[in-house]
Amino acid sequence: MDYLGEYDYVVIGAGHAGVEAALCGARLGLKVALFTITLDAIANMPCNPSIGGTAKGHLVREIDALGGEMAKAADATFLQSRVLNLGKGPAVHSLRVQSDRVKYQRYMKGVCESEKNLDIKQAEVVNILRDETGAVSGIVTRLGTKYKCRAVIICTGTYLNGVIHVGEVSYESGPDATLPAKGLSDALIKMGVSLRRFKTGTPARVHRRSIDFSKLEPQAGDDKILPFSFETKGELKNTVMCYIGYTNENTHKVILDNLDRSPLYSGRIEGIGPRYCPSIEDKIVRFSDKPRHQLFVEPMGLDTDEFYLQGMSSSLPEEVQLEFLRTISGLENVEIMRNAYAIEYDCCDSLELLPTLEFKSIKGLYGAGQFNGTSGYEEAAAQGLIAGINASLKLLGREPLILDRASSYIGTLIDDLVTKGVSDPYRMMTSRSEYRLLLREDNADERLTPIGYKVGLISEERYNRLKKKLELIDEEVTRLETQNVGPSEQLNSYLESCGTEAVTNGTTLAKLLKRPQVSYEGLSCVDKNRHELPDEVTEQAALRIKYEGYIKIQLEQVEAMRRLEEKLLPEDVDYQSIRGLRLEAAEKLNKVRPLSIGQASRISGVNPADVSVLAIWLEQRKRSQ
Repeated sequence: MDYLGEYDYVVIGAGHAGVEAALCGARLGLKVALFTITLDAIANMPCNPSIGGTAKGHLVREIDALGGEMAKAADATFLQSRVLNLGKGPAVHSLRVQSDRVKYQRYMKGVCESEKNLDIKQAEVVNILRDETGAVSGIVTRLGTKYKCRAVIICTGTYLNGVIHVGEVSYESGPDATLPAKGLSDALIKMGVSLRRFKTGTPARVHRRSIDFSKLEPQAGDDKILPFSFETKGELKNTVMCYIGYTNENTHKVILDNLDRSPLYSGRIEGIGPRYCPSIEDKIVRFSDKPRHQLFVEPMGLDTDEFYLQGMSSSLPEEVQLEFLRTISGLENVEIMRNAYAIEYDCCDSLELLPTLEFKSIKGLYGAGQFNGTSGYEEAAAQGLIAGINASLKLLGREPLILDRASSYIGTLIDDLVTKGVSDPYRMMTSRSEYRLLLREDNADERLTPIGYKVGLISEERYNRLKKKLELIDEEVTRLETQNVGPSEQLNSYLESCGTEAVTNGTTLAKLLKRPQVSYEGLSCVDKNRHELPDEVTEQAALRIKYEGYIKIQLEQVEAMRRLEEKLLPEDVDYQSIRGLRLEAAEKLNKVRPLSIGQASRISGVNPADVSVLAIWLEQRKRSQ
């Protein structure tokens, strides 16, 4: 075969997963090619022009802590910032930023273009070549051009056999009227990859001049702005206002009267849609008791008059979309610039993947992003980074990176995918983590930057800054635990204002800080030995003290979980041959092929009795050997 070029690995698709996957290997010194159907869609935001949100913000900070790019791009194209769930505990505080859609895409394209070890190519990949052992050896484009490579990462997003649905009309397309990827699905099926159909949707974009903002609720950004990236320096400023509107009974009537024209209900859409991000017609049917539904009116950027209607995705006909939008207060004269649509696409069965995101049956083939059955930019970017890291480490002859559930939301995401599988597009939520008090946004660098440094994506300078920060946190915690204060009028006045009891004897600042109502800032009135420290240091010191008891309990749970993870299962075992295992458990175990007793315990259909049988069998096997 004549090859036009040779690479260490190839990334198919240049969305949020593909960009992270490609940049990772190039930064580790490998020669990488990033293939995309159109260069104009690199890191495109075909859906909402925002980064972060509940649990998704955690993923973005973890990507940054490991050395990824998404957080930096969000900060560089920042329009407005809000921390969600501030009325709840710190475990679920999640940053969300409104980004300039066009500038975000340009930023990421520029980063990719400037990476010296990365080649970007506009071409559709239609086949993956394998050598005599069955391992990946190259790719073929629509034009018949061949490129040699040792690994491939599939990051096809919603392009793979993409079909757009609007009312009674369906046509082949990728998102935003781009070409779909047509040839690769057949090639993957021939390779033995199981494909399924999923569906997602996006709302209409409307013209600024047609919106009566006086009838909408303004939603300003936070006064105190937090950057996404731990490396972002300088002050960020909110430059736009977002707005909130509501549907009403007239909106619901128009939608219900036309429900038979929705491909979602007429049966023309076969793909399974996202449970936690339903279309407006799905919301009205499923939550018929609700008199109204919220929608967010958000700008697409500073240099455009397009506004995005978050929460209003739909596949109804265009004239019906216009009719129901005009029933909403503030949108009576709305002009649609881009109609809403649903899109169906092919994705894999994530149970066929290892925790490294490499396919179990095909050496050198990896999946990431919506191809693995997830939804969302942030979930995609996280998987792209991990797939890129593991492809790179394997080609460099190094040990793989497998993040467990107690290390990160990224670890939780991937473990859910490869252990439990997905029946609809997976969305990360804080409730999915049993260790969420440990996995806060604010300590992502403490948890993951040492790992990023070991991999090679974090610089020595950045790693040393983290070590210095951790030293300062430890010193401040020690000081607060040993600093005594006596009762005083000033202290008791502050405690009274907090709604907590006064002190009559001497105590420490740490004991005072453990009271839920008392804050680190509030204790400044009696903390005379306080040093000037960065906010990130004082915040971490206060959180460690305030939640010490809860953190200790979770750490004990983590230790128990990791003991199970250390009990490795052999790769070649036939679980149906193990006496005492239920038939369902044996079938599930043979399909997932868990790496450890810990992973086996999390498989749906495997109960505690099955885990006990496995543990006894494994111990007996070790003794016999």
